[in-house]
Amino acid sequence: MAVQDTTAGPPRTAFYNDPVIRGILYQVIVAGLVIAFLTWIVLNTAQNLAAQNKSTGFGFLFETSGFGISFTLIPFDRSSYYWQAFVVGLLNTLLVAVIGIVFATMLGFVLGVARLSSNWLIARVATVYVEVIRNIPLLLQLFFWYFAVLKAMPAVRQSFELPLSIFVNQRGIIVPRPLPDAEIFWVAVTAVLALVAAIAMVVWATRVRTKTGHYPVVVSQASRVAALIVTLGVGYLAISLLGTVVPALSFGPVVPLVGAALLAGLSLTPYARYGRVFIGFAIGWAVANFLLGGMFAGLGEGIIVLGAALVALGIAWTMLSADRRSAATEGKLPLALPVLIVIALPALVYWVTGASLAFEMPVLERFNFAGGLQLVPEMVALVLGLTIYTAAFIAENVRSGIQAVSKGQTEAASSLGLREGDRLRLVVVPQAMRVIIPPLTSQYLNLTKNSSLGAAIGYPELVNVFMGTTLNQTGKAIEVIAITMLVYLTLSLTTSAFMNWYNARVALVER
Repeated sequence: MAVQDTTAGPPRTAFYNDPVIRGILYQVIVAGLVIAFLTWIVLNTAQNLAAQNKSTGFGFLFETSGFGISFTLIPFDRSSYYWQAFVVGLLNTLLVAVIGIVFATMLGFVLGVARLSSNWLIARVATVYVEVIRNIPLLLQLFFWYFAVLKAMPAVRQSFELPLSIFVNQRGIIVPRPLPDAEIFWVAVTAVLALVAAIAMVVWATRVRTKTGHYPVVVSQASRVAALIVTLGVGYLAISLLGTVVPALSFGPVVPLVGAALLAGLSLTPYARYGRVFIGFAIGWAVANFLLGGMFAGLGEGIIVLGAALVALGIAWTMLSADRRSAATEGKLPLALPVLIVIALPALVYWVTGASLAFEMPVLERFNFAGGLQLVPEMVALVLGLTIYTAAFIAENVRSGIQAVSKGQTEAASSLGLREGDRLRLVVVPQAMRVIIPPLTSQYLNLTKNSSLGAAIGYPELVNVFMGTTLNQTGKAIEVIAITMLVYLTLSLTTSAFMNWYNARVALVER
């Protein structure tokens, strides 16, 4: 006789009590509310525009703008279209953003390392800089640089003259304008290819050394030859420059060539650092004399030469104190080979193609300068403000990243005999980058978006040109604001994507 199971199963619950179905239901309701809200916004906006007899669309971009822009990277005048005004504003925004990111990164890294310096004065100066700059509003700093510094410069006829025919006055900074010919294009292409080849060579040689314990033989031999060539060329330049400082040291072409050959030979001996120190002293003396002579022309020539010599001695002493290693170091790839590749190949193409690069020098006329390239004070103030302000935050990111590295890493590097600079470059910073990159990305995004504050000081960036003048003349508020928002969104997402890719490259790989 069969026995039937009369045990009742668990009670069935209502479908709306099922967590999965309930979650789907909530999402559908929220999505419906969002779509309904957006539909109401669109319909309400369309009704208001129709009531005001205003049309929508992007056809205004192909209408004549009728206004001029003070600073442009491409040709633009009153007969240009609104889409060209948009391009001008976008290029001006990208210009200050790229320049600001580059200089803010360099300054921020220097300040971040300086905050952790064992030198009390350097550490305190960096700390004061960070604490003061990051607690002052950026807009106030822009006003300071624009109104209190640049607008306080002398008039055109009393311009400050700097070396290399650079003039500073109320109207900005006037620099020589480069006038390249058509053949310079091939020189530029060669320079890019040479840079890529040099980087690829360094990466390949470093990977080979990681696997085998030494660099490829061909790279080591080529590096020695490159070191001789670079030392010969730089030594000839250094000895020749001495004649520009002290005319009595003008020896003609033979003596500099012999001296350069001696310096090149010295680079193969254990005393190579003294040759590098001499070259640094000679070039530093000539450059310092040139700069001081241009900025303080009223002083006597003897005082300028003496001051330049003191600066050069400081450079030489710093180089001698920092450079305690032999020129032929197996643990570090000599930089002479990649430097020679980057310089020699474009120079060879420049000579073969007969290219020329002239400069149009600014000349003071009755009321203004003729020729040259004028950097308007609005752009200079915006770049200075963005760079100095953002560098303070980047410095804190660098400091925190370095301090996040275990102290045992530094102690282990010290036990291997690495100098302080090598410990920082080879051990600490590579590990700190995984902590530095994420907040560094945010600072890059902030700098790009903060460039819109240039409208407050009259710099013709995207917000000023497009959301300001173009919107006021066309009345296309929705279209103009939508395009501007899309531009900043695209810039932010592009920057984030690149920095995320780089962050993945520098991240530590776990075993």
